[in-house]
Amino acid sequence: MPGKAAGGEDDTVAAPAAAGSGEGPHGPLLDDLMPWSVRPLRTGRAWVTAPDAASLRARWDRLVRASGEERERLFAPTRARTQRSAVAALPGRSGATGRFAREAGPCPEPVRVLHGPYDEQWLLPDHRLIDMARPELWRVADGHQLFLVEHGRVPHDPGPAVSVTTLLPDGHSPAGRPGRVRPLYRRPGGLEPNLAPGLLPVLRARYGDEVTAESVLAWVLAAARPAPAGCVVPLPADAGRWAEGVGLGRELLRLQLRGTRGAERPRLPGGQRPYVRAAVPPVPASLSYEAGERVLALGTGRVSPVPAGAWDFRVSGVRVLDLWFERRAAACGAPGAGADAAGLEAVRPRAWPQEWTSELLDLVTLLALLAELRPRQEALAGALAAGPGSGEDGLREAGVLPVGEAARRPASVLDHQEEGPDGQFALL
Repeated sequence: MPGKAAGGEDDTVAAPAAAGSGEGPHGPLLDDLMPWSVRPLRTGRAWVTAPDAASLRARWDRLVRASGEERERLFAPTRARTQRSAVAALPGRSGATGRFAREAGPCPEPVRVLHGPYDEQWLLPDHRLIDMARPELWRVADGHQLFLVEHGRVPHDPGPAVSVTTLLPDGHSPAGRPGRVRPLYRRPGGLEPNLAPGLLPVLRARYGDEVTAESVLAWVLAAARPAPAGCVVPLPADAGRWAEGVGLGRELLRLQLRGTRGAERPRLPGGQRPYVRAAVPPVPASLSYEAGERVLALGTGRVSPVPAGAWDFRVSGVRVLDLWFERRAAACGAPGAGADAAGLEAVRPRAWPQEWTSELLDLVTLLALLAELRPRQEALAGALAAGPGSGEDGLREAGVLPVGEAARRPASVLDHQEEGPDGQFALL
């Protein structure tokens, strides 16, 4: 259900030459600078995620009350998961590990996750229900961790190459090949930065002693560009350009933290903040944008003012607001948007929850502020492209590149007990 801009205006976005063009930008690969990465989660069954937590609790209750063939159908078994699969608990979770066929207990508390770029949803944190949960991500997810998420590359896409979150990301990409998830730290507690061995000393010698793992992450947020060979991160020749990019990256990081970890909650200036001018109907059938009035219309609902930058904001070539709305329209049974859902996916809100409207206002604010920073990112990309080299040769001369295979594997957590299948424990 793609949205449209009213008034006959062309709502396509011209791509800058540096984004996904022919040869693409040059520089060290993100895969070398942050060598440990994890593939996206694969749930195997769509009903374990939802935009609202209440639906997940209701789905669980219906499933555990069912029996026989109905329960098997509702569970939706796959090659990786059936009701009789023997599965360890998710790291850091106290979920049951007995065969799900015998499960009759209460629903585990849903957890907030990032479903694709900028879309916060809910997940049932039960390893028995998830085909590929990527336990290595759960193992390092704590109050110190930041997850860098690569977006699927689409040629001539002007959108950001990466984003960052404190939530556990599922790595879903709206288009193109799914990217990788890169934790900033390899161990819980903010220990052992996920950076190429020897990278920090080289960068400190070049840019100053204040270079940290988080400032490298900030630089990546500001400077990373998509390219055919993978996401590249050019490095500047001078400390001034580095400081400029890190400052920009810290602004991007602050916005995407969305008020967590002590960060300031993103806010537009007074008079520019979006408000609900007409209530969203119980089942909004469409999403559109009235550019002249800066109004976002959800059926008969009206939100304004909505900056054009928020409406036009795309990731992997897909408009973020369109995708956000489509998922929720499907979740509440809007005509033509998942109205034929079956099984546990049919357990969903009967009407648009108020909390979704609040989340929409927050998302519009975030996208508008990120859009305001895009010209600075493009200017930085142009300056780096015109500069002397990309920094890759210097890293090779210093022995940072190529990166050894050990840095690409997760760290061993030798003092951490986790519950294995049927209540057994394993030392990892």
